[in-house]
Amino acid sequence: MSDGTAVRLEPHEIALLGEGPRAAVTVAVVELYLRGLVEPDLPGTVRAGVADAVEAMRPPSPLAAAVHDCLRAPAAPKALVKDPGIRLAVALMRIPLAEAGLLRYPLLGATRAARRHVRDLRHQHPLPPSRHGLTDRDRLLLVALHGEAALRLLVPRFALRAGLVRRAEVGRAALLKDSPRGTNGGGGAFLSCGGGGGGGE
Repeated sequence: MSDGTAVRLEPHEIALLGEGPRAAVTVAVVELYLRGLVEPDLPGTVRAGVADAVEAMRPPSPLAAAVHDCLRAPAAPKALVKDPGIRLAVALMRIPLAEAGLLRYPLLGATRAARRHVRDLRHQHPLPPSRHGLTDRDRLLLVALHGEAALRLLVPRFALRAGLVRRAEVGRAALLKDSPRGTNGGGGAFLSCGGGGGGGE
């Protein structure tokens, strides 16, 4: 067990080992979406949805629970990793991975064995030709292993509306070059969770 490859990893743990905290948070956002607990809000943001009653039936992973807590107000998924509660959840997630020999001290980067294990999982679980017939766990695993390509295949509308994938760049370069600074949709209002106003529901 010294190289950690005998440990059964959850999709968000695989994402953390393969691509880092932002990838793990992306998996958590998709987990919440598949369970009906988040929905897209303003372009490039997500927020907690109206199906919170099902949360009591099957609690999400600790990381997904932290992300859900952060999404009481709309937030940009790529900025979630900066939230203190989510950073704590990621730090706690790293402890058993380090104990299993999958993260090395002191910087907690993935070990060579962990990288090889994630690479092997990618080969064992290639992207399918379509999203039909997949379980939610299958989808989360594929997102953890294949990132944006899996998001575009498995949850394309949500991923685009929530800002998890980039929009097509065709013809945008000239538009962006000529546009005034600071006119990209007021994104600064959604950079992180819990920043100010703390009493809102």
